[in-house]
Amino acid sequence: MTYWFRERIIEAHRLPLFCFFVALITAFVFTRVNVRLIRARVRWLGNVSVGEMHIHHVVFGVVLTLLGGVAGLVLSDVSTGWYSFSSAVFGVGAALVLDEFALILHLRDVYWQEEGRTSVDAVFVAIAATGLLLLGLRPLAWNGADGRGGWTAPAFLFVNLVFAMITLLKGKIWSGLLGLFVPPLLYVGAVRVARPGSPWARWCYSERARRPRPRLMAKAIHREERWRRPVIRAKIAVQEFVSGRHDLPAPALPARHQRRRVVSPRPRPGTDHPGRPWRSGRPRAR
Repeated sequence: MTYWFRERIIEAHRLPLFCFFVALITAFVFTRVNVRLIRARVRWLGNVSVGEMHIHHVVFGVVLTLLGGVAGLVLSDVSTGWYSFSSAVFGVGAALVLDEFALILHLRDVYWQEEGRTSVDAVFVAIAATGLLLLGLRPLAWNGADGRGGWTAPAFLFVNLVFAMITLLKGKIWSGLLGLFVPPLLYVGAVRVARPGSPWARWCYSERARRPRPRLMAKAIHREERWRRPVIRAKIAVQEFVSGRHDLPAPALPARHQRRRVVSPRPRPGTDHPGRPWRSGRPRAR
């Protein structure tokens, strides 16, 4: 393990990227554990507030991202150790920002709602992309291009970009993003049927298209229900294991935080108020 770390990380000048990778995962896990404990009403934890204004942790993430990024620009030529430290700070800030990516996207607090799963997807994508970079893969790069291939390398890059755009327009997000590092995934995703709700399906399959293709739309819906839904359920199960449920209401406050209801004493029979005789509007019988 030590030999692999020295050869693949240190000698390959990937130590700053490795520190960013470790800090990103660690900060994300710590943040999710923290917010889940806050949601569970743990006594010794609470939200950060200034007066009545709640401070989201994306604010701290933006600050740390700026500090880590600027420090990295300054320290990149000074010392590898300090450069790695600034990369770790940048990774912590990136984790805090991506953990509330849904808030930035929707411009409202959807952290524990269905839309909040977008933040977990963003973090998973960042972790996957950084891990592939650590393995030595480069996005849309042709390993055989050494600068003497003339137009071959630019043409290969352009073709991969086209296939990546088609794959993403067909709604295959993971295939498109991972295919940037593994191009064969782009070729498979580009030739397969698009997902039913994707832009490609609306433009080419639906009734609004110039040349509707109901058979392809039916095939896309069938594949979505048979193959895609189980994969989505498995992905959601992993997300909920890591980050908690996003479709449950917040737990009720403990009994000591609830207001005490003042219940008036039950009136005695024959009285409309304690201590006062009951009187009806009818005259008493004599």
